[in-house]
Amino acid sequence: MLIINPSSGKEKAMDYEERAVGILGKRHDLVVIRYTEKAGDAAKFAAEACDGTYKTLLAMGGDGTINECVNGLAEKKQKPAFAFVPLGTVNDFARALQIPKKPKEALALLEDYHTKRVDIGKLGDRYFMNVLAVGIIAEAVYDVTPEEKSKYGHFAYLMEGAKAFRNKTPFQLQIEVDGKEAYHDKAYMMLAAMTNSVAGFEKFAEQAEVDDHQLHIFLLKDLSISKAVSIIPDLFKGNLDSNEQVAYFKAKSIRVKADTELVVNIDGDEGVPLPFQAEVLPEEIQVIVPKQL
Repeated sequence: MLIINPSSGKEKAMDYEERAVGILGKRHDLVVIRYTEKAGDAAKFAAEACDGTYKTLLAMGGDGTINECVNGLAEKKQKPAFAFVPLGTVNDFARALQIPKKPKEALALLEDYHTKRVDIGKLGDRYFMNVLAVGIIAEAVYDVTPEEKSKYGHFAYLMEGAKAFRNKTPFQLQIEVDGKEAYHDKAYMMLAAMTNSVAGFEKFAEQAEVDDHQLHIFLLKDLSISKAVSIIPDLFKGNLDSNEQVAYFKAKSIRVKADTELVVNIDGDEGVPLPFQAEVLPEEIQVIVPKQL
């Protein structure tokens, strides 16, 4: 099955339809095409691809389309191998899996058909493949416009986050990791990463692997301008876990509570109010990736 979001990649997704069908046709007798029209379509189509008929699911779209496909595939008994052409602005999942950002190169992976089983996360009835985030900086990403994302790429999130410094307010946070309390103190932001790439920064959680069965949890304890001077270089170097202003944990499951009303950001989209509980589903999805991964 081929799922296409016609509006992705500045409406260039359709330009690669013929090439995608040709490559899929070399391995499959039948190629069924589904076009998304509204939110939820990609998840519905991906779930349909789990009926045992399809060997491969290929999606062409942005981060939202890929996230929906993962939600459609998660915890199904019969799942096809998943391939995707990243046409979004940030493409964290593609970065973590070393999938080329150029559509023709991403499609070429289907000819080698090398697969790898990767972890995803579960929060209630939703699934995620990149990140959970809580706090004012996390909520600031909602203010990034499509035009800003197109113009500045993943730096648009950093710019919007920097603006939030002016209104920063710490909150009391309680975190349990694998059933044990690990943190109960003030924080400005919590982030739980499934992969090394967060908001386009491929060294944010450099120690994270796509199949390590772990959430990598970062708590920013101080976001004053003076402390940010040390945090920003460590962000680019992949040394956040050793920064004295950052608490770092690894866990297979987490439970998060706060003393104020907060909403968790799930893969860049608004999620559910706290408290929440999340867990890792180990090697849940089989993804077509480069041979060197």
